[in-house]
Amino acid sequence: MEGFAAVDFGFAREVLQRGIAALYVIAFTSTLLQFPALLGERGLLPVPRLLQWAATSKARTRMLRPTVFRLVRYTDARLRILCAGGILVALSLVAGLPQLGAPWVPMLCFLALWLGYMSITSVGQTFYGFGWEMLLLEAGFLAAFLGSADQPPPTVVIVLFWWLVFRLEFGAGLIKIRGGSEWRDLTALMYHHETQPMPGPLSRQAHLLPAWFHRGEVVGNHVAQLVVPWFLFAPVLGLVVPGPVPAIVGAVAAALVIATQLWLVATGNFAWLNWATIVLAFSAIGLPGIGAASSAGPAGGAGAAGAAGGIPLYWIVVTAAVFGGYVVISWPAARNLAARRQLMNASFNRWQLANAYGAFGSVTRQRVEVVVEGTLDDDPRTTAWREYGFHGKPGDPRAIPRQWAPYHLRLDWLMWFLPLGRIDEDWFQAFLGKLLEADPATLRLIRHDPFVGERPSWIRARTYLYRFSTRAEFRATHRRWIREPLGVAIGPVRLAPSTSP
Repeated sequence: MEGFAAVDFGFAREVLQRGIAALYVIAFTSTLLQFPALLGERGLLPVPRLLQWAATSKARTRMLRPTVFRLVRYTDARLRILCAGGILVALSLVAGLPQLGAPWVPMLCFLALWLGYMSITSVGQTFYGFGWEMLLLEAGFLAAFLGSADQPPPTVVIVLFWWLVFRLEFGAGLIKIRGGSEWRDLTALMYHHETQPMPGPLSRQAHLLPAWFHRGEVVGNHVAQLVVPWFLFAPVLGLVVPGPVPAIVGAVAAALVIATQLWLVATGNFAWLNWATIVLAFSAIGLPGIGAASSAGPAGGAGAAGAAGGIPLYWIVVTAAVFGGYVVISWPAARNLAARRQLMNASFNRWQLANAYGAFGSVTRQRVEVVVEGTLDDDPRTTAWREYGFHGKPGDPRAIPRQWAPYHLRLDWLMWFLPLGRIDEDWFQAFLGKLLEADPATLRLIRHDPFVGERPSWIRARTYLYRFSTRAEFRATHRRWIREPLGVAIGPVRLAPSTSP
């Protein structure tokens, strides 16, 4: 680093800008394919109904975060236009096209992504209530101030990315230490691979590893989240300590974060959380001579006389103001890290910046799955029930869990929460109603409709206790899951006679 210009972090800037933009492509694509059925005009939790409710009082209106749908009426068509526009802008950033212009060009593109996606999350209700949504918003906002390709990134913005990774990792580490005893007695990973919301194809193999390995996983997690994040700031010492050591320390810290996240990618499906952390961790990897820009004639019309390290004067002013503002709004998040009752995945302002992060403060020790079944028979007491199949959540005991991340299956994720005291959630009741109607949009959200578009007469939801099969059980049964019935949670239910076909 050389003062205001992070001259060795050109490569880091490339990874940040293109990687964050790629995540926006995935986020907008996920929304384009799922939002209308989940939250659209005829969705499970319709956005028009939410906006109408909010419009009945100023207090309710203030509860909504900023969204374009308070200015223009929500329609599914407008939602699709917003998603398509977001995908196109994000793809241009992945290709590096806006970065060829003045610094304000990629800035406007990233701010458009940030505001566009905030318009979606603000009305997304429980389907968008995940920590990685606000993480993507904050990352997109910071990426707006990384500058153009022909100048080094501003040091202050790179430091803000380190602060983001620190809050993300250190906050998650503190949540675990303050949370369930399984994190303190080193047994958490003996359960997590089996009970996590959406296992991946290697989750069972990871679960069957010996106990000593799982204890080592927990120790490694604590080191990666509680110790390593402090060293991400080491490159700042390069401003006062000559030599390559500070940069090397920061790069090693980033590499350790990336390595632990890759293990999580291999053993689970956490949407884009792990991939976002990997991209953000690259902010601490400085590579001298790679990506360094000429200091003569920087983009935006400012010559060398009006620049610091090749950065135009006006851009120095803009990014310094952003840094100063971030210092102010970061106080609640910093205070939260020291709080005894630490908040997890919390935002302290309407713009979802300088947030508090964290995940899995406790680990469930048993896996209970809600299985939805239907029948065409009139008498539910004597019928043979048939199961609906989902894309990501466990169902068929013989099926290999698929790798979906970084794509986010929102319906499947929320199904995991149902046995945790949320079986009466409004969205799930609406989902069962849509299945009774054989609603085509809803059926496209699941993998298998046992009635091939025909309306079932009855629907019910049963609970099962799931666990991974041992190696011996798999050889005998070829089942990856062993499940035991627990009971009927809902139903049987049918459509009211007035709405029957």
